[in-house]
Amino acid sequence: MTLSTAFTELFGVRHPIASAPMGGSAGGALTAAVSRGGGLGLLGSGDGDRDWLARELPLVTEGTTGPWGIGFLTWRIDVAAVEHAVEHGPRAVMLSFGDPSPYAERVRRAGAVLILQVTDLEEARRAVDLGADVIVAQGTESGGHGARHGRSTLPFVPVVVDLAAPVPVLAAGGIADGRGVAAALALGAAGALLGTRFQATAEALVTPSTATAIVRGRGEETERSGVLDIARGSRWPSRYTARTLGHPFLDRWRGREAELAADPEAGQAYRDGVARGEIPALPLWAGEGIDLINDLPSAADLVADLATQAEDALARAGRR
Repeated sequence: MTLSTAFTELFGVRHPIASAPMGGSAGGALTAAVSRGGGLGLLGSGDGDRDWLARELPLVTEGTTGPWGIGFLTWRIDVAAVEHAVEHGPRAVMLSFGDPSPYAERVRRAGAVLILQVTDLEEARRAVDLGADVIVAQGTESGGHGARHGRSTLPFVPVVVDLAAPVPVLAAGGIADGRGVAAALALGAAGALLGTRFQATAEALVTPSTATAIVRGRGEETERSGVLDIARGSRWPSRYTARTLGHPFLDRWRGREAELAADPEAGQAYRDGVARGEIPALPLWAGEGIDLINDLPSAADLVADLATQAEDALARAGRR
């Protein structure tokens, strides 16, 4: 069985799998490895920091001849960041979390595929109106940031598929093995975008302790909250919270976000704890599918394994 979809045909890739452009961990080596494995690797440039891109972009362009893309946190960038990125020839640009309208036309003029991630139906309608070439429907099971008042992947994806047709949709959120990819296809998606699963690979830009925490973690240990963004002084829009593994500050300030935001001493205590090594310098972003992650493979091998698992799952379903 070959999993040919509108997504694989659009990009000329073997498998309907993309890696999420996770800021700080989806570097050039990971992006290139996913592309070599037959998926679409997406570089996690976040705010488009030029020093970071200068280091990571050559790892992509020299590490693969296949298609790859670059992702931005829309609320943190400007037009100059997008213009700089497209000069390097990405096949796709993915925009997430914020209003993509100032950048959509610039992406198109560069000849790149415009991928818009959406977390609710309002964002999905806007993505259709802006002429997105691909839409990523992100459910609340996802690791890292997502909608504070979003919907789970299972009911959200088919609604977006129906709304966006014929635009191909990728499912995201809680997908960590081939069965999840198969489920995404069964929901009408043209593929799946995986984040946490690709953080636990040999090429991801994560510390050994973070990789170990992901392999050992469990879904019930994850939690969606705005506490850690407030503690870190991050300016993330309040409509987006983050799913992470447990953290001392979550236990202390759970449900007290307004109080935390108004207490400068609490923020200083967070920074002091990080400086002393008592608490992690960064939250441990992780999705609910973390239970399914138990190894640290090469991302290229992982893409092929996920596709094989998805094919097997669909074949079994067809025999029932």
